[in-house]
Amino acid sequence: MRLDHRLVLIACVSACAPMLPDAPPVPARAATAPVTSAPAAPTVTTQERPYSTDAAGFEGWKQGFLDRKGGSRRALYAQQLDGLSPDPDVIRLDRNQPEFSRPAGAYIGNAISAGRIAEGRRRLTAVPADVPQRYGVPAEVLVAIWALESSFGQVQGSNDVIRSLATLAYDGRRRDWAEDQLKNALDIVIDGRRDRAGLLGSWAGAMGQTQFMPDNYLRLGVDQNGDGKVDIWGTDADALASAANLLAQAGWKRGQRWGYEVTLPSGFDYALAEADGQPWSFWAQRGVRLADGGQPASGEAGEAGVILLPQGARGPAFLALPNHYVIRRYNNSVSYALAIGLMADGVAGRPGLVGTWPDDGPLSREQRFGAQTALARMGYDVGGIDGVIGSGTRRALRAWQMANGRTPDGYLTPALADELMRGL
Repeated sequence: MRLDHRLVLIACVSACAPMLPDAPPVPARAATAPVTSAPAAPTVTTQERPYSTDAAGFEGWKQGFLDRKGGSRRALYAQQLDGLSPDPDVIRLDRNQPEFSRPAGAYIGNAISAGRIAEGRRRLTAVPADVPQRYGVPAEVLVAIWALESSFGQVQGSNDVIRSLATLAYDGRRRDWAEDQLKNALDIVIDGRRDRAGLLGSWAGAMGQTQFMPDNYLRLGVDQNGDGKVDIWGTDADALASAANLLAQAGWKRGQRWGYEVTLPSGFDYALAEADGQPWSFWAQRGVRLADGGQPASGEAGEAGVILLPQGARGPAFLALPNHYVIRRYNNSVSYALAIGLMADGVAGRPGLVGTWPDDGPLSREQRFGAQTALARMGYDVGGIDGVIGSGTRRALRAWQMANGRTPDGYLTPALADELMRGL
């Protein structure tokens, strides 16, 4: 059982997306703009360009990076980058992240199991007693992040972080972001915070037991055990306290949950899903009910809650509260944030899902790019043709569905992608 968990987490760790330093996306009220969540990193607005490992091209990028970012440390950066080559596996993984290509139910089913929840309960004692009180983040949420990010520290990634970030910067899809992260990673080594040989992580450059990006390691890492260094690789307490600090700084609302599973009434207006955040009274008046029959806590009832349909009208529905969007500071994916929330609920002993996930297949790369291209050519703004089925694509698809008499749930199935592509 434990070996199976580790194998599953290899995929989860390898797909870890960057953590962002700015304010988290927060659901909007009715009088403001619709809810949109900031992308995990900037996306291009044109079709993906072919990836090249041309040595001369990489060397040209490297010299440009040193000119742009080196400053007084140019020689030191050049020394760390000497002899480096791009890693084609990094680009392959970057363009096939499972959070955005696999159905939510399949992703969550792989991430959570009864065995992992039981292990999470046993690991609660590893969370320093003062951390939830100091930062306001429940221990079960920290344990869920620990579980999904590294299988409780067992699968942290073995990529050279500097090489991974240099590859992403050279590729150019997220160049500005990757170059900033690369500079921070180089500073970690040059300042003696971590040896180069030990600066290992995921293909995306995320590091340690709770998978921090270099900028957040420098800004938000916590020396919980007081030994004079922030060791998110080998010290459980440092990793968990650092994660709590990140979530607290991102706006975690103390005493509130991430959200709830809900049931929707017959005739529900699906155009309201993933739109303006509304208080619980708004949703209750429209027949929305908590799946367990209870009520949100008093502090949660007034929050701007958003209805999420991660697998469309046929799958489970959720009321996402602000803390759901704070979780997306780790990975700006609905599937990822739901997996963290549901794992935390299980660790805390709350009931599992009432609804069942449809058995939909994954979207191929061609289907993701093809559907985005088709929607864009028909005049629907997908926010960039990048193969990532995020909020922009779902919003565009919902508008197309409304215009064509379909249930506007914003969910792209393989069959619907093929239908859209036939119109190209």
